[in-house]
Amino acid sequence: MSNSLVHILNNDCPNCLKGKVFKENNIFFKFTFPKMNEHCQHCHFKFEKEPGYFFGAMYVNYGLSVAQGIATYVIAHFFFEETFDLRMIPIIMAVILALSTFNIRLSRLLWIYMFKNYSN
Repeated sequence: MSNSLVHILNNDCPNCLKGKVFKENNIFFKFTFPKMNEHCQHCHFKFEKEPGYFFGAMYVNYGLSVAQGIATYVIAHFFFEETFDLRMIPIIMAVILALSTFNIRLSRLLWIYMFKNYSN
């Protein structure tokens, strides 16, 4: 499990662990829409199995965004006197927007790794 998490964060191919899923090596803090390779450079594993394959990754992305929003609220809660201060909303929105491109990459990588045994 921990090895899979390291490979996911390293943007490694789920089949051979040598190629890269995304064209850019760094999946952290890129503020452009991710560009994926169609196949692995080493083992020719096809990442997008069929049209609409990554629709399920949108649900993973939603879960990541909700978890980050809740974590931001819990952390910001200590800096405000009231239980829910309206000034927390822009903070939560800024964190979610700042992490949105990272979430897209991470959710697609998680989706590929969840279904890596799906036939080529």
